[in-house]
Amino acid sequence: MGRIVGIDFGDRWIGLATSDPTRTFASPRGVLAGELALREELKRLLAEEDVERLVVGLPLNMDGSVGPKAKAVLAFKERLEKEWGVPVDTWDERLTTAQAHAAMRQAGLSGRQRTQRVDAVAAQILLQSYLDRQRAHEP
Repeated sequence: MGRIVGIDFGDRWIGLATSDPTRTFASPRGVLAGELALREELKRLLAEEDVERLVVGLPLNMDGSVGPKAKAVLAFKERLEKEWGVPVDTWDERLTTAQAHAAMRQAGLSGRQRTQRVDAVAAQILLQSYLDRQRAHEP
């Protein structure tokens, strides 16, 4: 089994997380400044690690509808599929940023430390949720 990369796509920052080879645990990989930085990191990850799939957080509205941000993510998903040739799934990311802030606050991180890491932790949370769901549906 190959790794899965989780992406928390934002207007300015992009959080990244990766699974372990067994697809059991997600770990934060960092925060990147925009699509160009993401492109470079994906190039490196795909060359150096056995990445089989990307998962992009889909920011649905609280009622489950697709708003402007979700439409932008769906367009981003299409660009990723065309550019990298690996499967790309979307995953509901509602409240992952709030969960990330809460987890880091509970861990004792300051506001500045949380701001610098929140997107990577949000990517970790969405990827872990995706991994858990995949394992629950394995035969």
